Amino acid sequence: QEQFVESGGGLVQPGGSLRLSCAASGITFSSYVMSWYRQAPGKERELVAGISTTGDNTNYASSVKGRFTISRDNTKNTVYLQMNSPKPEDTAVYYCRALGSRGDWWGQGIQVTVST
Repeated sequence: QEQFVESGGGLVQPGGSLRLSCAASGITFSSYVMSWYRQAPGKERELVAGISTTGDNTNYASSVKGRFTISRDNTKNTVYLQMNSPKPEDTAVYYCRALGSRGDWWGQGIQVTVST
């Protein structure tokens, strides 16, 4: 059974740092493109960052480029999102997503609040 467990969210001050993790099980993790999405209240879900199966290629939303870093560890079946210098507008529920030829799965989401 596929399962995705997100962790690391919470309250962070503007200019601080936070690292989200998404641990996958029940899939051949290294075969899946992994992404982080977010959804703020009253807004549509948007792509934050994506990473290829090997980790060689990444892409970012323009709003987070230079501040956030996506990475993955295929030996731990985990994808990460390092959030540096977060801004209040980064406040949202963050979701990991696994996309591959055998399926498309989402994590349950984790709240990130950027505030003083």
